Amino acid sequence: MHSTAILSTAYLGPIQYYQKLLTYEKSIIEHHENFIKQTYRSRCDIYSPNGILTLSIPLEKRNKRQAVKDVKISYEYNWQTLHWRSLESCYRRSPFFEYFEDDLRPFYEDKKFEFLIDFNEAIQQEVLSLLKKKPEYQFTSEYTSEYKNADDFRMLISPKESLSSDPAFEPKPYSQVFETRHGFLPNLSIVDLLFNEGSRATDSI
Repeated sequence: MHSTAILSTAYLGPIQYYQKLLTYEKSIIEHHENFIKQTYRSRCDIYSPNGILTLSIPLEKRNKRQAVKDVKISYEYNWQTLHWRSLESCYRRSPFFEYFEDDLRPFYEDKKFEFLIDFNEAIQQEVLSLLKKKPEYQFTSEYTSEYKNADDFRMLISPKESLSSDPAFEPKPYSQVFETRHGFLPNLSIVDLLFNEGSRATDSI
């Protein structure tokens, strides 16, 4: 294990993502890779009454090879309202939703961001503030395919990858709203942990 983690940008990233942010001495977040669809770069997984619900940010039409820093959010339909309604319906009964809703709601009502990386970074800063954590990280200035002195999680932290591919991450069970229906679901979005555990959230990272 090196002291630096290489991470992709992430929309309300999974717990695995935040484990890297909070345990490595430093992280570097990728801004120059080609955007990869159907990853946590533009989607997150939350716990709904029916199991996992994926929330995806719609993006403007782009070239097949486009740097993630240039990817723009589409507002052709009101996805922000849909996402917030989903968060409300899934977590209104959670112990700490009411404590954090006023901090997160503006990202789905008042604030609009042109670029995906700017939205992801702004809401990530808010989440870290709610977790009362200030990890050290920076952003890439160019694309590097391989890092010799850092641990690269750009492809490893992905809904397409098994958690067994990352032996350093062991999900820690915590109470979830719909656990009696579907059991414990590991590695959901950080907001699942935040709404269910509140100030104790970092104990499960």
